Amino acid sequence: MPESPTHAPPRTEPSPSPARPRLLLVDDDDLLLRALQRTLQTRYEIVSATDGTRASELLTSESFDVVLTDVGLPGASGVDLLRLVRAYDLDVPVLLMTGAPEIDSVIEALDLGALTYIRKPFEREVLERALARASALGRLGRAKRDALAATDSELALVGDRAGLRLRFELALEALWIAYQPIVETRTGRTIAYEALMRTREPSMSGPAALLDAADRLRLHGRLGRRVRERVAETFRPPDDGALVFVNLHSKDLLDDDLYAPNASLSAMAERVVLELTERESLDEIANVRRRASDLRKRGYRLAVDDLGAGYAGLASFANLEPEIVKLDMSLIRDIDTSEVRARIVHRMTDLCRDLGMKVVAEGIETTQELTRIREVGCDYAQGYLFGRPSQELTPGSLL
Repeated sequence: MPESPTHAPPRTEPSPSPARPRLLLVDDDDLLLRALQRTLQTRYEIVSATDGTRASELLTSESFDVVLTDVGLPGASGVDLLRLVRAYDLDVPVLLMTGAPEIDSVIEALDLGALTYIRKPFEREVLERALARASALGRLGRAKRDALAATDSELALVGDRAGLRLRFELALEALWIAYQPIVETRTGRTIAYEALMRTREPSMSGPAALLDAADRLRLHGRLGRRVRERVAETFRPPDDGALVFVNLHSKDLLDDDLYAPNASLSAMAERVVLELTERESLDEIANVRRRASDLRKRGYRLAVDDLGAGYAGLASFANLEPEIVKLDMSLIRDIDTSEVRARIVHRMTDLCRDLGMKVVAEGIETTQELTRIREVGCDYAQGYLFGRPSQELTPGSLL
């Protein structure tokens, strides 16, 4: 397998797409290679290679719209070439051809972002449809990236994987935790703080950019572990009995580190509430109920965040059985002037209480909203009225 180069090829300013997409065609079967060239030459500008070594040289020196490669190649396999492509660019579609795919190579290729596998022998129409779709997706990806760059969005990270990975690593190194107080509505006492991730890396100045990078790089686990490490290092509240709410991505439930006895938060698990947002579905997470039970055995409590704004439905409650529920701020905003919202929140609070769950109202900004959520029975409150997120663990107070 060729080594990944330390520097990506220089990128130029976006330019209009050529009339014919550039296709890198790789196969060590000369007859098939020539046949494919004849078939595709009217629609694509074709550059060909018969081994993985030459293909690697082309990939590190030229730009392509689509890559079509055989899996079994001398010098480097098709999966090795896919890995090399992904070291440079997340948006270049790669199609793999093979006569007899092995399940391990299929799984690895899909994990690396292969667009599809094409079984040999294949019909001409099947190949042409796959390539047409790949070309369109590749152009769409680049157009999206150019659009983000044109609007100066913080999500407009460079499209190459090497650059994105570098910025992600820098953001992890510069990651810090801001804490926002959660108060008891009846007494005004600060009972907990929510841990909110921040970073001093300028190219990922907001949590959305960092989450987007983790999603594109499939590194949710790295990000989640770093956040939990930082919380364990910095959570030193004035009140020894205060809890800390730590947000989890749904995929964090698949991370063995979360359950390990020597994990960063394990020593303080009885003071930790793990938050899972209702905005993320748990459908792809196997054995959610067992995982929730394992976390409780280690001392953690569970919370469902953003209730009223998500799409997870009752599955979150049935599988997680949370001790705490946080009502999304979209329900709370102007609750003091909206009788409809007040009735909805009142009913939801009563239903949660019947299930043994405490309720946090998020986004409280005015004393009028605080008065109303007290009247409808919310147990706890969080929002700018009590304190903005800060590196200092400051008890909440009315502004």
